Amino acid sequence: MATRTKRAATSEAHQMLELLNSLGGSIFRQLLWQKASDLDLTYAQSQVLFRLAEHPGSHMGDVAKAFGVTLPAVTHIVDRLEEKGLVTRGDHPADRRVYVLDLTRAGKALVDELEAIRLRGMERVLARMSPDDRRRVLTGLEALVDAADSAQDDDARARGRKTGS
Repeated sequence: MATRTKRAATSEAHQMLELLNSLGGSIFRQLLWQKASDLDLTYAQSQVLFRLAEHPGSHMGDVAKAFGVTLPAVTHIVDRLEEKGLVTRGDHPADRRVYVLDLTRAGKALVDELEAIRLRGMERVLARMSPDDRRRVLTGLEALVDAADSAQDDDARARGRKTGS
């Protein structure tokens, strides 16, 4: 019985990944990345812009941690964004080794424009669904996010026990 349950969970996980990946290629994502491409903006750069819009004054290390990448990788991305006039890198008031990142006025305007493109695209998709289907999708996605957060918390606690923290 446990094998059948595990197989069903694996099949559901596979189906979920396929569905989420197919959303990545949908029309609203294509419109968003067309605009980013016109600006010679990489996916990673756009994600850093969105992150800084949500978390102004982030440290470089915070951004690296949020995306699970190295500090040199974020430094390279921020260098390009700074060259484009979209991000400023300032000194931390209490620690000279830390840089604080903020969007410039142009960076904020670009994030607002990209977010508006995403929103319009999503609204077009949702308009094709019944209200009941929209509610079910939202409820399901909220449950998925909650479960992912819970799994991440469990993983962090397990790592803490391994290192003796």
